[in-house]
Amino acid sequence: MSDPVADLIEAEGLPESYREVVEQHWEPLATRIARLPASRAPLVIGINGAQGSGKSTLCKFLEVLLARRRIRAVTLSLDDLYLTRAERLQLAEEVHPLFATRGVPGTHAVAMGLGIIEDMLAGRALDLPRFDKATDDRAAEGTRITGPVDVLLLEGWCVGAKPQDAAALAEPINPLEREEDPDGIWRSLVNHWLSEDYARLFDQIDLLVMLKVANFDAVRRNRALQEQKLRAANPDAPNVMDEAALERFLAHYERLTRHMLAEMPDRADVVIEIGPDQNPLPPAKD
Repeated sequence: MSDPVADLIEAEGLPESYREVVEQHWEPLATRIARLPASRAPLVIGINGAQGSGKSTLCKFLEVLLARRRIRAVTLSLDDLYLTRAERLQLAEEVHPLFATRGVPGTHAVAMGLGIIEDMLAGRALDLPRFDKATDDRAAEGTRITGPVDVLLLEGWCVGAKPQDAAALAEPINPLEREEDPDGIWRSLVNHWLSEDYARLFDQIDLLVMLKVANFDAVRRNRALQEQKLRAANPDAPNVMDEAALERFLAHYERLTRHMLAEMPDRADVVIEIGPDQNPLPPAKD
């Protein structure tokens, strides 16, 4: 009989030793999700983690592990809710040029995410959107979902984030903010949207899981590896970034990433420390 976990390890190109990660971390998390009171369907599990922390991989294993328990889980990435390239360019022209770059609050179709949850709660068939990072635009076709969904895995780099205090926005934290947002308009709008539209989406979360990297330098390393893989898979893609472009791209994420690393561990329901190899650190011994 086929072993879905072994099949997934092979499909993801992971070493056989990754089974230990599954047993030590993902199995207990799947058990905890399975034991949550089924007050509604789907339950929404928020998976937060900086770029390269392993959110997508975790969700794939949770789908398999929950299926073993006869629980149907479906993954929705916050990335797949990005506004189209044309919509972001319009936002950049009418509001602030920095909104041309995907990623921060304000560049997602949050209403679409809320509509997806509403459709799932009502048991309606729906299409999950998909975003193509190689072309920097929403894919023409989504993924059709029919039938009841027990668990929605909502994953994304800023899932569950809370806004900063207004006073914290005064000083720029990197050259991008200093040179391209000297008056703080962009970062203030990001913070505002985080307290409004995004708060309504994140209020749907029943359990918040944080994959916590050590610091922002780890984000740089992990995101560079992601870009290398994207370049290898799509060598002719027009929007694959070189080192300078990647550094500028990450600067858009820096403020909120540092904020989440500082404040989210104290309120997340589950915090899993991620090591430099992008795998969870071994559980602490009693």
